Amino acid sequence: MANKSFTSAKGPTQRQLRVGELIRRILSEVLSRGDVHDPDLNRLYITVGEVQMSADLRVATVHVMPLGGNDVEGAIALLARHQGELRHHVSKGMIIKHVPELRFRRDITFDQLDETRRLLDDERVRRDVDAPPREDDDA
Repeated sequence: MANKSFTSAKGPTQRQLRVGELIRRILSEVLSRGDVHDPDLNRLYITVGEVQMSADLRVATVHVMPLGGNDVEGAIALLARHQGELRHHVSKGMIIKHVPELRFRRDITFDQLDETRRLLDDERVRRDVDAPPREDDDA
């Protein structure tokens, strides 16, 4: 019998990726149209960067960032307060046995890009990147 355990070293399955992307699209549309019945939430422009699914597809971790990166914690609190309504919109937009619990987290993708850009602009790294290839390299 095959071992069906999924470890984090193997990464997400195709099904986890597909379901996560579908939930990301649905939430992005709902938030951009202002379908949530809260004027405070509808005033915010929120980017849904990624949705990571648990192995059993029961928990969706939604990585969000308000436009400009201002008051991230406030935006996450508003989204968490309206989790039930957002889950309802997700259930209408897809066919799935169990609609996952939505957990909202800060999207750190932009921070990681800034850090990578900072590292690549470092003088020592620049010197290594711009160095001519050596003859003994088998690249």
